[in-house]
Order: sequence, then structure tokens, then C-alpha cells
Amino acid sequence: MRYPELNVKEIRDIITSFQHKPDAPHALATLVRARRSSYRRAGARLLIAPDQTTVGALSGGCLEEEVALRAQEVIATGRPLLLTFDTRLRYGCNGAIDVFVEKLAPALIDALAAAQSERRECRLATVFQNSESLGSRLLAPADDAPAGGCLQTIRPPLQLVLIGEGPDSAPLRGLSAVLGWDVREAEAAAALPNEFDQWTAAVVKTHNYGRDYAALAKLLPLGLLYVALVGPRRRRDQLLHALHEAGVEIRSELFAPAGLDLGAESPEEIALAIVSEIQTTLAGANAEPLRDRRAAIHLAVA
Repeated sequence: MRYPELNVKEIRDIITSFQHKPDAPHALATLVRARRSSYRRAGARLLIAPDQTTVGALSGGCLEEEVALRAQEVIATGRPLLLTFDTRLRYGCNGAIDVFVEKLAPALIDALAAAQSERRECRLATVFQNSESLGSRLLAPADDAPAGGCLQTIRPPLQLVLIGEGPDSAPLRGLSAVLGWDVREAEAAAALPNEFDQWTAAVVKTHNYGRDYAALAKLLPLGLLYVALVGPRRRRDQLLHALHEAGVEIRSELFAPAGLDLGAESPEEIALAIVSEIQTTLAGANAEPLRDRRAAIHLAVA
């Protein structure tokens, strides 16, 4: 069974919280099965400390307290538990979920932290049934998913590169921090690093034709997830024409004007529109209103 990719902000918060008290025993709760409607998809995780404080989320906040209480038994004995919650009766969703609670191995956090620091994608397997070796562990690249469990990909955080300063820079940094994205800033193309990875998005907003041209000439051949230009369509068309004329290879789609149509006017609203477009692109979504969606909100992962 494959789960959706683990939310990067969530795993980073779990890592950071554990590293603040590395000598204290913790439990890790994983939502391993969801039937019908649920607030979170299978694969959501929750860190539980001995004082029952938690990091992460398994629901809309309705069952974390009970999971934290039951987790104290796991911390004390080291024996995992598989908990079932019928959310139709006690909670706000119309379904049921299973939560696997295990005592957290510090080596797992160390390995996850190293992968995040080195910007390496890794695979996390959680075995919760039909095995004598229950629990979560990272797999080597060639390893198959274990029986009786699930496999989840953990990618590095999105790296958002901002080229050019402006009034929208501060809200872009703030929203990125909320989402757990890393932000790198440069005034012009010459200050950009030479290498980016597949988890990089870039926003060009120098508001200067020459600097915009130089930045796009460097970024568009890289095949990045998202490259955007702040400015009107006419400037976009002029720049793309000049880039084509110069023989620049364009391997990235240019999102210009940058951002979703949210009726944005202020720098904060513009930043929200851009971040929303990046998130939509990252998730492969279409930004349609959920009330108009005919399919399930959380689609199954093959």
C-alpha cells in the first residue's frame, strides 16, 4: 500500500520537536487506514511526548487528545497499539480511521533529519499488521515495500527562489515559513546558484526588463517545477519573444502573470495568489472550489 507524500512541514516540525528533547521517550502515531470521509488522509503522523503534548495532526483536532493519552501506554511498555475510531458517532467526519501508535526510535528521526538536510528524497515504511516486526523505518533505494504495511515518500522541502526585492517579498517569506518552504533570495541572475533540484520554484520580480530577461534566461532552461514572472502579459510576451530570438532553450513552463486569480491587490494578497499557484502546481491540483468537485476530496494513491 502506498500513501500520499508526507507533508514536509509536518515532518520538519516533528523532527524539530523531537530534537529539542532527544532524551525523552516519544511515541509516533500514524493514520494507517481511512474509510469513507476523513479530515486527513492515510499517512498523516503525530508525535506524542511523555507530557501528552503533540506535534502534527491526525484529524481536525477531535481525537488527538485521546491518541496522546493512549500513547503513554506505548511509551511505557514499548508495545505498539492499533486504534480504531468510528468518526460517524463521536466526531465530525462520516467514516472510520485506524491509527497505529509506536514508540519512536531516535535513529529514525536522525535518518529523516539527515535526508531533509541533504535534500534527499526517502521512503518511509510503516508495518502495522501481520508481522513480528511492527513499526516505521526508512528503506534503502532497492528495498521493496514490506508486507503488512505501507510505503510513503518523503521529499525535501520546497525551495522558493525570489529574484528581486519588493513589497510582496515579506509576505512571500511569511507564507513560505508557514508552509515549511525554504526561501532563497537574490537581487539579480548573477547572484543565483548554479544548481537547483526538482523541488525548486522561482519567482522573478525585479520589475526591470534587463534583469528579468537575465533571470529567465538562466531559469527557464532548467526544467524547474515552477517559474513565474510578476508583471503584465505584454512584458511576458516581449521577454519570451526575445528569449526565443536569442535561442534560449525553454524547458520550464512560465507562469506569467504570476499567481491565481484571487482578486489580489495588496502585496499580501499578491503573495497569497502566488503561493496558492505554487501549491496548486506542486500538488497537481486545479484550484477549483471544493463545493463544485464531483470526485472525492482525497483521491486514492495508486
